[in-house]
Amino acid sequence: MDISTALGLLAGLAVLAALILMGGDLGMFVDSHAFIVIFGGAFAATLIRFPLSSIFHGLPLGIKFAFTLRRMTQRELIDEISNLAEIARKQGPIGLEKAETEDTFLAKGIRLVADGYDVDFIRDNLERDRDNFLTHLDEGQKIYRAIGDCAPAFGMIGTLIGMVQMFANMTDPSKLGPFMAVALLATFYGAAVANLFCLPIADKLHGKLVDEEINRTLIIDGVLMIREAKSPSVVREMLLAYVPEKNREEMVEAAAA
Repeated sequence: MDISTALGLLAGLAVLAALILMGGDLGMFVDSHAFIVIFGGAFAATLIRFPLSSIFHGLPLGIKFAFTLRRMTQRELIDEISNLAEIARKQGPIGLEKAETEDTFLAKGIRLVADGYDVDFIRDNLERDRDNFLTHLDEGQKIYRAIGDCAPAFGMIGTLIGMVQMFANMTDPSKLGPFMAVALLATFYGAAVANLFCLPIADKLHGKLVDEEINRTLIIDGVLMIREAKSPSVVREMLLAYVPEKNREEMVEAAAA
């Protein structure tokens, strides 16, 4: 689990709750009209921007990858692929049938090598899989960013509605307070939803998209080199290009030891 996402969300909610309770109670900040204008309006605007299938696919996908971490780092992937290359050199591609790995994408590539498929087929298959996955992940971050963009705008719309209702009832002082509360709560809901939840998740998904693109491209290159019977040392040396330069010497020293 990605602890930073969970901690950040909990910390943000705790800060808001503490500030609210310091000056009153949570009931003061609950209003159905503000809730409807923010969540109903944001959903409606997002529905106009994206197909319904993309929304119902992108929303849960975004939550899943915002709160989960990749099982293997780039360093671990390089070590794993080098070990698989060693197995393939000693036992041939057939020896990879019993090899196990935690990364499902790498496991798929190794299975294709073990089954004897040619290089072009393996490359096309894995690149298509990678591109489809990245497209869905990008779709998810775009949906959350769209909600984050329009939530404050609908907060302003809710504020304007509350102001109109307030000014329309100036003759009844008892209604001024509730209408003003609706106006301010709509802005509060919009800002909170956008800046505490949607936009941070969109940025998190964008970072994971970039990371997954690098890792999956690394895996594709590694699998293809195994299929071409490259030596483990060559495989490791070529894949080090995916590692930040400051970490390469450390990995080279660790491999030599």
